Amino acid sequence: MELSAYRTQAETFVRELGEAYHGHYAGLSDAFAIDAIYARHAALFSFEAVAALRGRVAAASDAPGVRDDEARQLRMLLDFAVEGLLGRATAAEEEALAQREATLRLDLPGGPLGFRASTVAQANSPDRQRRAEIEAARLKATERELNPLHRAALERTRALVAELGWPSYRAMCAELKGWDLDLLGRQGDAFLAATGGAAYGAVVGPALERTVGVGLDRLARADLPWFFRATADDGAFPADGLLEAYASSCRGLGLSPDGGGRIDLDVEPRPRKSPRAFCVAVRAPADVRLVVAPVGGRDDYAALLHEGGHAQHFAAMDAALPFEYRHLGDNALTEAFAFLFDHLVEDPRWLAARGVRDDDGALAMHARAARLIYLRRYCGKLAYELIVHDAAAPGDALLGEVYARSLSGAVGVAWPAETHLSDLDPGFYVAAYLRAWALETHLRRWLTDRFGDDWFSSAEAGAALRALWAEGQRRSAEELLAELTGERLDLAVLATDLGL
Repeated sequence: MELSAYRTQAETFVRELGEAYHGHYAGLSDAFAIDAIYARHAALFSFEAVAALRGRVAAASDAPGVRDDEARQLRMLLDFAVEGLLGRATAAEEEALAQREATLRLDLPGGPLGFRASTVAQANSPDRQRRAEIEAARLKATERELNPLHRAALERTRALVAELGWPSYRAMCAELKGWDLDLLGRQGDAFLAATGGAAYGAVVGPALERTVGVGLDRLARADLPWFFRATADDGAFPADGLLEAYASSCRGLGLSPDGGGRIDLDVEPRPRKSPRAFCVAVRAPADVRLVVAPVGGRDDYAALLHEGGHAQHFAAMDAALPFEYRHLGDNALTEAFAFLFDHLVEDPRWLAARGVRDDDGALAMHARAARLIYLRRYCGKLAYELIVHDAAAPGDALLGEVYARSLSGAVGVAWPAETHLSDLDPGFYVAAYLRAWALETHLRRWLTDRFGDDWFSSAEAGAALRALWAEGQRRSAEELLAELTGERLDLAVLATDLGL
């Protein structure tokens, strides 16, 4: 295997896949022809390519004098090749899922509603019955139209992992990514124990009463989009101030909102646009695309700032970095920078700088409750995924029960089993999110200690961030934290940050 040629083709593949992803999920194209993209670059993801890279990784691990960067890049390429092999094998299902989601219509009282648009409609409906109707229709469509494809992809993935010689997808991800998933699972369980019971109710209950009009005992999952949407707070987060909030936050840090012409920002509403905001580094750092589907209020601000954090990170990478450090590596890094930006909507000083006062503490109360729900949901999701991807995973019907029980216990609301397959992200991304949340807490404290409570208005803080961003994703989240503060990454910091 000639590594320079492999890297060149890999970057072409990433660019083509990013363009296809952007076009479809931005609602610009119904097509999502990723099967053809994988076919064009099949050599990247062959069993032979994986075997060759595994051999190189093993040799680099055993050989004295091998540069750390060389071994690190080889491990990243192996992870890329394996994920690509699995992605190629399930590309047909992913393509079909995207097209079904884009065209699927839900039968509802008052007329049909697009599957993707239903998320926005649910978040903006003040009527609990209407939210429940949308939820029921979405779950029915998920079970009937989407789960067969999700199930086929999961089964094919498991078979290929075994063929590649790993005992489970869980073991494969732990080895390839260098993550201690067992330790993270224990930390997640400890976070749930530390933030549960009366402590959880005390944080979440008042915010639910204010926003939804019911307490935790009467809450339905269908109410959560409305809760996160928080229309009562729209005055603090006006639609016409959305772009300026992002732009002014960038300028306060001495950053260009468009990354010096490298970031394309798309906030236009489209019927088939994904309700989930996203950022695609089509070719980091030169071509970064940031897409947000406006829902309204606080969620739009958090989503744009989050994806803006990704975009700033990608656009600030040193163009001379190898492909691996610009497009691969530990995604907990870019997620931590994204969380650092979206956390601004919780910061009373950032709000005050925009002329928003929170004299009664309602905004802070809601933000704290929302973050606690998210964190507990993801800890519950991690516990579930550790079971799904274990060698001794139970059958599909039982997995649905495990999922519903795990998420219900974490969030404190009856959780439906129908989403137990659609709620799985490739590559144990749930672990990247949780580690990123923990890293963000440390980064925020590091910035505050160095540049003050108003670090987000400091060009020096922006310069410090740019210095970190320039290195791409060379290091892991654990390595970056150890270098900055000497501390060990632990989810316990999240409970402390929440005051629990």
